[in-house]
Amino acid sequence: MDQVVVAATQMRCSWDKEANVAKAEALVRQAAAKGAQIVLIQELFELPYFCIEVNEDFHALATSLEENTTVKRLQQLAKELAVVIPFSWFERSGVARYNSLVVIDADGSLMDVYRKAHIPDSDGYLEKYYFSPGDTGFKVWNTRYAKIGIAICWDQWFPEAARAMALMGAEMLFYPTAIGSEPSQPELDSAGQWQRVMQGHAAANCMPVIASNRIGVEKGVRTATEIRFFGSSFISDHTGAKVEEAGRDEEAVLVHSFDLKKIRFQREAWGLFRDRRPALYRNLLTLDGKVEH
Repeated sequence: MDQVVVAATQMRCSWDKEANVAKAEALVRQAAAKGAQIVLIQELFELPYFCIEVNEDFHALATSLEENTTVKRLQQLAKELAVVIPFSWFERSGVARYNSLVVIDADGSLMDVYRKAHIPDSDGYLEKYYFSPGDTGFKVWNTRYAKIGIAICWDQWFPEAARAMALMGAEMLFYPTAIGSEPSQPELDSAGQWQRVMQGHAAANCMPVIASNRIGVEKGVRTATEIRFFGSSFISDHTGAKVEEAGRDEEAVLVHSFDLKKIRFQREAWGLFRDRRPALYRNLLTLDGKVEH
């Protein structure tokens, strides 16, 4: 399809899983009622962001895709509304656990699973304790409405991930997110930087970016650590300009329509992929940037 309508949502989460899922469903319905065909829900929305602290009990929150009840509910919703829904959840696979998402196509069918590649580890964002690094590589999904790339939260800070998905044929990039204040740097407000890095991905790859973040204050169960999630979910066009933006503390549904045919023309005319020099990028395959000649 050439004309595609996308939506970004944001909401508060509590320890009432059923209420969280019901709220997410309501937001998807609102988006669909406004014409949205692809609806993004924030990262790990079934529960609060449990990575705020180390708590051994939280390992039990992980589920396999087959046993997860939320994905089944969203499959029915996607089929009913004819919308595409990326679903982010805490995955258990054998003895391993991942921060994962699966794309539900507009007929309710499940597409490929992506496992988060970049796993953060900082005060309040202790994901390395819970998640193994993703082993799927980056993914692009050929959904009913568009070919989309999706990466998860910390992935959004890495231009290599965005470029990889663009090279794989993505027409739009989606980022479900959980980000807010920094407990170790309470004076730091990264909301603007968070938006700008993804706006850069949009401009550098000449394609829209859709980002969904959570809102509200969440606290540890065992510790006093807390994070104030800053919302600010947004949609940018293919030039990197924000065309829709939510506030920092409001539940929201953002909807925008894109003409992918016109964007495709501009992307091809711009020469971004024609002029790449992969042979010169070998230092990107190292951690320290050093390449032996």
